[in-house]
Amino acid sequence: MDSSRYIAKHVINLPKSGIRDFFEIVSKMKDVISLGIGEPDFDTPWHIREAGIYALEKGKTHYTSNLGLIELRRAICQYVGKNYDLSYRPEDEVIITVGVSEGLDLACRALINPGDKVMFHQPCYVSYSPSITLTHGIPVPVPTFAKDNFALTVEALRAAWQPGCKILMLNLPCNPTGGTCDRAQLEAIAKFAIEKDLIVLSDEIYSELTFEGGHISIASLPGMKERTVFLHGFSKAFAMTGWRIGYACGPAALIEAMMKVHQYSMLCASIISQEAAIEALLRGEDAMKKMRDQYHRRRDFIVRRFNEIGLKCHLPRGSFYAFPDISKTGLSEKDFAVGLLQTEKVAMVPGIAFGENGQGFCRACFATSYEQLVEAATRIERHVQFLAAGK
Repeated sequence: MDSSRYIAKHVINLPKSGIRDFFEIVSKMKDVISLGIGEPDFDTPWHIREAGIYALEKGKTHYTSNLGLIELRRAICQYVGKNYDLSYRPEDEVIITVGVSEGLDLACRALINPGDKVMFHQPCYVSYSPSITLTHGIPVPVPTFAKDNFALTVEALRAAWQPGCKILMLNLPCNPTGGTCDRAQLEAIAKFAIEKDLIVLSDEIYSELTFEGGHISIASLPGMKERTVFLHGFSKAFAMTGWRIGYACGPAALIEAMMKVHQYSMLCASIISQEAAIEALLRGEDAMKKMRDQYHRRRDFIVRRFNEIGLKCHLPRGSFYAFPDISKTGLSEKDFAVGLLQTEKVAMVPGIAFGENGQGFCRACFATSYEQLVEAATRIERHVQFLAAGK
């Protein structure tokens, strides 16, 4: 029997993640230097791990409120107040989610009606367009370009806007480009969102990893808090990817709608992860800043080396990704990445995995050791020289 005929049409036509697809190949090879999966090479700081262990030893193994532990929600409100100039009520304007990915999914399922159009800038994280499709919305990509350091511009938004657009998704700093927006750019985007009556889903998971100029949340701008869902979590800045813990802040009516979906699907995030997250917020900033300093050093090195090699690369203001232009090699981004993997055992993600505007680029995650980056750069240079010699 062909069981595939039972699969929903909107799922069967969904492409698999370009990142995971590529790293199925990587997983079968030995001695590969991976600049691929966006995960810190640091372990979760010891005191955060111990908070989780201690919670387990104390028998904290039960369900929490659907919204999450009130102690964690209070800590989040203090943290975002201090670092983002945002004020939320812990009782009804914050929900704890299973990573930012679930927060984004909850927001989409709570807000998107079939046929609603959702704008998002591209290149972007691989789940954005599928998240829209899975909730029967219509994705409306907005291009960003290397000439602008992949910052989203209001001109591009105006050019892409269509009647029926309801939501704007932002990811600043951005995965995969590291692009972000300064205050003037954000103010123009905010004015556009108000003019077009858009709800903004602002994924700020990389915001602590901003290297120059500081990070500004669009939710902090005049008129935006009431139309923005602020999405954040612990995976990147606090090296807590496997804990799967995130949160969303926003107007009470939107958070309640997200909670309804959450309580019938995930129910609540892990209590152990929530206890660890409290420790991260209360006493984890020093460790986070030390990790950020290491990413800063690695960024400066790998971007300099890409440009020396002849693969033009802008300097990302945030995240832990570089996005070099490989078009001068004459190969597609996929052929370049596969060739580099096969000949030099270095893994980068083809830019096409992040949307059409990723053509001609590859993503290199520099959340690996400095020594590994030095060796990876040597291998990449050797591969580029080999390709040039073969022309």
